[in-house]
Amino acid sequence: MDFVSLFLLAVGLSMDAFAVAVCKGLALKKIQWKHALTVGLWFGGFQALMPLLGYLAGAQFKDAIAAYDHWIAFGLLLLIGGNMIREALFDQEETGSDAVLSFRAMLPLAVATSIDALAVGVTFAFLNVNIFSSIALIGCTTCVLSMAGVKIGSVFGDRFEKKAEILGGVILILLGVRILLEHLEII
Repeated sequence: MDFVSLFLLAVGLSMDAFAVAVCKGLALKKIQWKHALTVGLWFGGFQALMPLLGYLAGAQFKDAIAAYDHWIAFGLLLLIGGNMIREALFDQEETGSDAVLSFRAMLPLAVATSIDALAVGVTFAFLNVNIFSSIALIGCTTCVLSMAGVKIGSVFGDRFEKKAEILGGVILILLGVRILLEHLEII
């Protein structure tokens, strides 16, 4: 996977965290750098950890399914991206809309926003990626975008939350299609 594709994947994966960070920014009365950094580190840390765990799990059965790994990568990215779009369009749940940044508040949000990264980590086991540089890029991208989300939420409100989730879903679906087409040697 080339750098541009990996970066787009990182942006796509970070859109759930970005949307929740926007909600946190809406809820916080006065934004300080420590608030944005706390949210960024929680989400960026888990977005880096989950693909590593997925990669380690996927590496266990990589050889057994090598003949159709590109279909698995395509299917997982299609499901993840489609689910992100569905949630943005149809779910009315206000996730992370309170101002609390405690361990009890942030842990479930960090896990929930990074479950898709776990599945992507499984696909990494079947692709030619450097897992450590990949998770570093995903984690850093999510951290920066989450910090920006807190600030954007405090300034602009919730106008961008659903659009960000839809964009993230579309990016993941397109990357899945690209992986499939490359393995089928169509592109």
